[in-house]
Amino acid sequence: MKGGGAAGVATLGAAGVEVVQNILAETQSAVIPLVPYLDTLRWVFIAVALAGITVAIYARLDDWKRGRR
Repeated sequence: MKGGGAAGVATLGAAGVEVVQNILAETQSAVIPLVPYLDTLRWVFIAVALAGITVAIYARLDDWKRGRR
């Protein structure tokens, strides 16, 4: 289940980036220029999560086709 781990890490990373983005936007006006990069990073984590889910589904289907499960 290689994809399952990647999906879990990416999901946690996306949630963490959103929390950091909210904290930075509210507390420090000096770091406002970094907020767009945090938004991009959140989408990168979401893409990694979707890729991990896809790999996990593919592995399950492949195992099913080969009669392993």
